Amino acid sequence: MNEHTIRDVALIGGGYWGKNLARNLHALGVLHTLCDTHEQTLRNFSIGYEGVAKTTSVDAVLQDDSVTKVFIAAPAALHYTLAKSALLHGKDVFVEKPLCLTVLEAEELVALSSRLERILMVGHLLQYHPCVQKIKELIASGELGRLQYITSNRLNLGKIRREENALWSFAPHDLSVILSLVGDRLPVSLQCTGGGWLTPGVADTTLTSMRFDGEVLAHVFVSWLNPFKEQKLTVVGSHGMVVFDDTLDWDKKLVMYRHQIAWQDGLIPTAGKVIGEPVEVVTSEPLRNECEHFIECCAQRRQPRTDGKEGLQVLRVLAMAQTSLDAAGRSVSVRDIASAPAAVYYAHPSAIVDEGATIGKGSKIWHFSHISSGAKLGEDCNLGQNVFVASGVTMGRNVKVQNNVSIYAGTEVHDDVFLGPSCVLTNVTNPRSQVVRRNIYEKTVLRRGATIGANATIVCGVDLGRYSFVAAGAVVTDDVPDYGMVKGVPARFSGWMSRHGHVLSFDATGMAICPESGLEYRIEVAEGVASVHCVTIPEDAPLPEGLRIGSRSYDTVRAENRHRDDRPSKPQA
Repeated sequence: MNEHTIRDVALIGGGYWGKNLARNLHALGVLHTLCDTHEQTLRNFSIGYEGVAKTTSVDAVLQDDSVTKVFIAAPAALHYTLAKSALLHGKDVFVEKPLCLTVLEAEELVALSSRLERILMVGHLLQYHPCVQKIKELIASGELGRLQYITSNRLNLGKIRREENALWSFAPHDLSVILSLVGDRLPVSLQCTGGGWLTPGVADTTLTSMRFDGEVLAHVFVSWLNPFKEQKLTVVGSHGMVVFDDTLDWDKKLVMYRHQIAWQDGLIPTAGKVIGEPVEVVTSEPLRNECEHFIECCAQRRQPRTDGKEGLQVLRVLAMAQTSLDAAGRSVSVRDIASAPAAVYYAHPSAIVDEGATIGKGSKIWHFSHISSGAKLGEDCNLGQNVFVASGVTMGRNVKVQNNVSIYAGTEVHDDVFLGPSCVLTNVTNPRSQVVRRNIYEKTVLRRGATIGANATIVCGVDLGRYSFVAAGAVVTDDVPDYGMVKGVPARFSGWMSRHGHVLSFDATGMAICPESGLEYRIEVAEGVASVHCVTIPEDAPLPEGLRIGSRSYDTVRAENRHRDDRPSKPQA
């Protein structure tokens, strides 16, 4: 970096790893904005980051034309959505490992970045470590001879996670390095075994064994249940061996062993051991190298060392390993993965999807959720943790269900419905343990675009109209009209909401304009009953591409329009 460096980088996520990225980007003089949804996290950057903008709004970052590059250090579950949004807004994108959680998503991001001519890079940090670069030089020069096998151990007591297993948390860096050392090839076969003792369904330790063309073997052992820390990579060739121990001081990190195997009488192999020779490497921080590499690639419009395609290859190996792990260590080949139908949805290992359930393409099912046989989910649905979907339930596309929600038989969920955390849906008005009413469940309909706020209760038998809005904690006992907003216990009608979730204020002609989208709405009264419809686009039509990503927060829009109308209190979802 030099005196002409431009501050045009935004960092999304300033937590456990994000703070390290922030330190390096700020030191390089390129950090323009820090974004984190937690105010306290941003307050941690008060000292030393005075010239850096801070915001809790991702939308504000993406809408800012002075930001041309985005670093993403958010939870892995958000990588795909954030990276896609940033690319669509014309940004070059750096994503911490893993690139995303499914091969399908990774393929989409790689294709999108290519089509938009944007740089997409994955944070496979070890590829930027001077010791790994030196090992590549030793292999390329022939000093190690013919490559035979590689072992990599990444062990520690912590950092323990509940949302992803040790394979996905620890192994991506090692897999990235191994693939680069063997010539960017996929393994022809793979086996993965492991066990989980802390969180059901989440492996605390895994051992992945891979076989490559040319009889090259590799093993990756990862665990967060180990009494000591070990980060060691061993590369064995026919003429020598090299060990990279990242827990040691720089002058001891990389050691070369020029062991020779002698054959006594031409029959008995005997090892000729020698003292290891420290290999001199240039001392530099890998994370700084990685950040500089991305910025230089963006400036020169060239592909990074760990670009989206490299991240996709690593994801393919992770998918093979997860398939083997789920099958108790069954050997998986590249042919098996290539010939198998592409996974159309993602289910966390702790989730249960019963045989006979139908899951649409692109849907995600998270921790400890259970989809019963006979349930039908449309495309691009997202079900949070501890969600239950009963047999017979039908859900449309793009339905978002937050944590701790049960959807029982008798419930019909249309497209684009949002169900907030711990909201309650029922299917019998007068339940009694002694009286079985299994075949007379009452029907509840959640029509297109309806929103149910956190901890709200929907008493069975009601119909929530299109784009209706139920405030947090409300108890709904009656139908809600299209675009109607209700709140309270019991829920009372409180006004009208636009498709973008903003209160509509109608003028004397019966017209209203959504302050965020600009869509126009008309209110009509027939036989004393009011109804609202959108006059710009039909209710059942999808939103235009430019209106699918929020541009301003609710509070921002409300403040901008406070002088024009008196708005009710902010609804909570």
